[in-house]
Amino acid sequence: MQAQYIHDGKQVDFTPDVDVPVGSLVIQGDLVGVTKRDLKADTLGSIAVEGVFDFPKDPADAETYTAGQKVYATDDGIVTEVPDGSVFLGKVVDDAEPTDNVIRVRLSQ
Repeated sequence: MQAQYIHDGKQVDFTPDVDVPVGSLVIQGDLVGVTKRDLKADTLGSIAVEGVFDFPKDPADAETYTAGQKVYATDDGIVTEVPDGSVFLGKVVDDAEPTDNVIRVRLSQ
């Protein structure tokens, strides 16, 4: 069987078990995406798996993040530079200082 084109893959189908608010990080194995709108439980929606997003930075995180640096996400949606126990999120696209509230990341799969 030959492959058949379905769509560009910038977003993929996602049906949540519970209501998920806009801007939520969704982790399914190694597939990571962000909701672009509120999603209702048991209703087909989608998550963006490409794009640049501002993720909240843990206030206790005193690290400096630099453009091009790989970052990861924990199960609870915290962005970290530590790969252990996390899933690859993407690369930083704008330097973030320890005092910044967000980290700007380009999602990568």
